[in-house]
Amino acid sequence: MKEEQVILVNEKDEPIGLMNKLEAHEKAVLHRAFSVFVLNDKNEVMLQQRAHHKYHSPLLWTNTCCSHQRAGETNIEAGKRRLYEEMGFKTELKELFHFIYKAPFDNGLTEHELDHVMIGYSNDEPNINSEEVESWKWMTIEDIKKDMIQNPEIYTVWFKIIFDEFYHYLEEHKL
Repeated sequence: MKEEQVILVNEKDEPIGLMNKLEAHEKAVLHRAFSVFVLNDKNEVMLQQRAHHKYHSPLLWTNTCCSHQRAGETNIEAGKRRLYEEMGFKTELKELFHFIYKAPFDNGLTEHELDHVMIGYSNDEPNINSEEVESWKWMTIEDIKKDMIQNPEIYTVWFKIIFDEFYHYLEEHKL
């Protein structure tokens, strides 16, 4: 099986090439990524716990799904594809904003991503892919903020950045 490639970008999100995903994380090269947040009609966010065998951030809680766009794929197409692959359901998505972050991990890998954040709405219970997802739950934005203060170590780096700096975007898009 061919290794997944990521789209290398400059800080203006202009594509400058492709690289194998693991190599991009070893070399800390800036690449395109996305984070999907699904809210229900109670304004709760669907969180996923990353699978125990993931090569970084295993068992940490994070947004509904996240991954990397493929060459020729729009952000929305990528978000919908991966939401279905990881969580087993489909919904319409809307892009809210993007930001750049760089986060080294204990295993020598580094996330250096231009992350496109998208939102969708669903009350469906997911049918999780156990290769990607260990568990899931609904939480209110307020409860997430409180839990992040009390238990920051159980959340992914990018999820904490989004919540620290951008949670008002989610507040503005509640149903």
